[in-house]
Amino acid sequence: MALLIDHLGIAVRSLDQAAPAWAAALGMGPAGREEVPGQGVRVAMFAVGGPKLELLEPMTPEGPVGKFLESRGEGIHHIAFRVDDVNAALARAKDAGARMIDETPRRGAGGALVAFVHPKSLNGVLVEFVQRP
Repeated sequence: MALLIDHLGIAVRSLDQAAPAWAAALGMGPAGREEVPGQGVRVAMFAVGGPKLELLEPMTPEGPVGKFLESRGEGIHHIAFRVDDVNAALARAKDAGARMIDETPRRGAGGALVAFVHPKSLNGVLVEFVQRP
C-alpha cells in the first residue's frame, strides 16, 4: 500500500485571522473553506504543490482541536497520509499494536474517509489516514 503525505493539519484559533497571514506568506489564498461538523472544525485548505496545508479552527472549545489549542496552543496538529484503502491502513496499524482513535473510518473534509491513530502510539504525533473519493 502506497503512503503519500496528503496534508499537514495546523490548529488555529481563528481562520479569519490565520488564513490571510498564511495567504500573504505563501502568495496564494486557500483553495477553499469547509465546515466538518463530524470533527467539530472549520478548515481552510492551501494547495501548495504536493501535500496541502489544512488550517483547523475548532467549532467548539470542547472538541479535539479546541482541547489541543487549550493545552498546546496554535501549531502543527497532525500529519495526514493518503492511502488507497483506509480500512486496510487501520487494520495494519492495529495489527502493529497502535492505539486507535477511530476504529472505523468517518467522513472528513472534501468527502474523504478518514481515521486517526492516537499520538501515544507514534511518539506524540497524531496521524490521520485519508482515502480521497
